[in-house]
Amino acid sequence: MLPKLMHERLGETGADFAIVYPTVGLMALGTHIDEVRLALCRALNDYHIEAFGPYRDRLSPVAVIPTNTPDEAIAELDYAVGERGFKNVLLCGLIQRPLAGGDARKAFYLDHLGIDSPYDYDPVWQRCQELGVAPAFHSGGMGWGSRNSPNNYMFNHVGHFAAACDATCKSLFMAGVTRRFPDMRFAFLEGGTAWAVTLYNDLIGHWKKRNRDDVRRYDPRRLDVDRMRTLFSSHGDEVLVGLDRNAALERLAEFSQTDEIEEMIDEWAPIGIDRGEDIRDRFVPNFYFGCEADDPMNALAFDDRLNGYGAKLKAIFSSDVGHWDVPDIREVLEEAYELVDDGFLDASDFRDFTYAHSLRLYTDLNPNYFDDTVIADTARADLAA
Repeated sequence: MLPKLMHERLGETGADFAIVYPTVGLMALGTHIDEVRLALCRALNDYHIEAFGPYRDRLSPVAVIPTNTPDEAIAELDYAVGERGFKNVLLCGLIQRPLAGGDARKAFYLDHLGIDSPYDYDPVWQRCQELGVAPAFHSGGMGWGSRNSPNNYMFNHVGHFAAACDATCKSLFMAGVTRRFPDMRFAFLEGGTAWAVTLYNDLIGHWKKRNRDDVRRYDPRRLDVDRMRTLFSSHGDEVLVGLDRNAALERLAEFSQTDEIEEMIDEWAPIGIDRGEDIRDRFVPNFYFGCEADDPMNALAFDDRLNGYGAKLKAIFSSDVGHWDVPDIREVLEEAYELVDDGFLDASDFRDFTYAHSLRLYTDLNPNYFDDTVIADTARADLAA
């Protein structure tokens, strides 16, 4: 809200440069009335590019990009990035769409821009790539699922950012977005990294059991009905013995029937996975995870002994400065460094966390991202190394 004040005090956080994602932008993105949502996003972007103009050597403002349709997203991308010069964009990763033409605020389903979306968002990712911006997502999960207590804010708040991040990240991955756009980079904010570690390793575990070959172990047509009849007859307990055995066995035979469509058996087909390492190669380079600086679970992202195929996930140092969970901005970096003090991260991991991962996130699509900033020389040297 006060870029001049943040510019003056940024050094107290331990940072030289900051990308400033807007809280009020979430409200603009979540507006259900189309004309109001588009007007709010445009007005907010116009305001922020002007308000941060004198301070962009240390602070980079972020444009909010509505995503209820691909067309509205592309239109605002072209305006905010192409015309106004934003280098960062914040997208809504979860759209509440109305059920059966009703009110999306009362009865809705979640569209997470990938799997089962009524729209094809590939043109949006293509446009981001052409403009050189890495989309960031910051959606919330309060109000859906189990997080709908009318009395307890903490109950609703705990884990809700992680739940929203998980939905969008998993959807993009399972829809094959990183296969079709291997150079794209996506960031998920404020949810931490524990959910990402779980998702990454869970994807590997599921693929090992239900890849296109091993899933056929569970083909109902492979059921030996005659063998099942024999086992039920010889080993059935009193409950089974008391049933109409013939009727029960006839019902068991139904398990050997299937109406599965052959093309749908391989649910990993959009990602094109031939071996487990493909999951690592289509997940790790593309996804970045914004973490609260004091979250001890950040260490999990760097544990290549724990993560499948020796992976280290790309956690990025971040903080909710200005909110209730950061009472003192001067302690942000100190709290993050506790993971080094306690032996969970080494110096190289900490450098990746606080600098190198963010460097790659923002420059992989725009090598000149840090030009005209206070870290231009450092960034240029590190990219050339």
